[in-house]
Amino acid sequence: MISAGIVTVSYIAATILFILALGGLSNQETARRGNWYGISGMTIALLATVFGVVTNNYIELMTALVVGGSIGLLLAKRVQMTEMPELVAILHSLVGLAAVMVGYANFMDPSVHFTGVELTIHDVETYLGILIGAVTFSGSVIAFGKLSGRIGGKPLTLPGRHLFNLGLLIATIWFGREFVIDSAAGAGITPLMIMTGIALVFGIHMVMAIGGADMPVVVSMLNSYSGWAASATGFMLNNDLLIVTGALVGSSGAILSYIMCRAMNRKFLSVIAGGFGTGGGATAASGGGEDQGEVVPISADETAELLVNSKEVMIIPGYGMAVAQAQHIVFEITSTLRAKGVNVRFGIHPVAGRMPGHMNVLLAEAKVPYDIVYEMDEINEDFPDVDVSVVIGANDIVNPSALDEPDSPIAGMPVLECWKGKTSIVLKRSMATGYAGVQNPLFFKENTRMLFGDAKETLEAVFKAL
Repeated sequence: MISAGIVTVSYIAATILFILALGGLSNQETARRGNWYGISGMTIALLATVFGVVTNNYIELMTALVVGGSIGLLLAKRVQMTEMPELVAILHSLVGLAAVMVGYANFMDPSVHFTGVELTIHDVETYLGILIGAVTFSGSVIAFGKLSGRIGGKPLTLPGRHLFNLGLLIATIWFGREFVIDSAAGAGITPLMIMTGIALVFGIHMVMAIGGADMPVVVSMLNSYSGWAASATGFMLNNDLLIVTGALVGSSGAILSYIMCRAMNRKFLSVIAGGFGTGGGATAASGGGEDQGEVVPISADETAELLVNSKEVMIIPGYGMAVAQAQHIVFEITSTLRAKGVNVRFGIHPVAGRMPGHMNVLLAEAKVPYDIVYEMDEINEDFPDVDVSVVIGANDIVNPSALDEPDSPIAGMPVLECWKGKTSIVLKRSMATGYAGVQNPLFFKENTRMLFGDAKETLEAVFKAL
């Protein structure tokens, strides 16, 4: 056992490292260092807790650490980058489940004795911790199902769904009152269990009602919920480090969700209440039954010729690039073109992929230089000067109907306006719609060429031609 003073100092050091980790993750060039700060902080926190706070049951604790650590290590080695969004979602669910289990264990712990105001505060902490944890758990499981394709991306729109949510909220408040009253009388398990069921239903309905195109915001939002669940657990256990760490995760996740909603021209509360979009992946019909024209295909050799004769090239990656694992061949093409004097840049939409920063991580993995990767707001005005825009597996984020069609499900969402350049080359397997389930007029424009096939295979052919 180490002294309480050393534990306190260790927790302060861990908190500082967690703050530095968040600061490092705000920039691509410092992200690796930020990860190491976070790893170091968590290591210090674990060691201080195990040797300074825990007083018994070391065998059970070490067994759990070995099992959990082994599962985490196995997942880290086996999970592909395309599966990262659903992995993040299911990890959020584990945080929520942990908060629920800690809440019940804390409530039923016979060694915990409070009276008066202290008991009321303790009961409120327990109630809120279980509530947030249950919502996080069930919502994250549904998000995992949607991101992995086990549940369709089409939003569930129940009749009177807003009144239904309001009813669940009122019931939660009512049973909270009953729980506090019953707990003072030595009971309270019944209203607590009913509230847990209500929270689970609310989490399921909340995420089911959100359309596929909003899933990156959902992942960020659930990240925030998991932080608040951890913070509530800290209050229940009287652990300052959990409180601070949970608050850091919760607030940063909330801020990220707000930033993403602004980037999509969406109100955060409206996304929570219903979202937009339908199921993705279906073959699109012409919008409104009108003939939008014919697509013009292009070969790999023709694509290479256009690229090598260009001065300005913009590459726009999407989820299709992640599916095809084409980021490495994209890097090879980029390096070849830059060696030939072509200015190649990357345009990243805030919600490209299935989670925040998905495309940035893929490009960093492929060693694409950070200084040629730009956010949408930085390069959208440059498209009129771009000779060739290469859209790799992206759809909704380059859809002109977001700007031109007020009735479109993605109306108002800022997009990368590649059609304003001289030529757009779109790499797709087929004419299927994107995750939002709406047709893309970009494919039918006169200056658009379609390069059909697996993105990795077609780009390898382009690279060979180059």
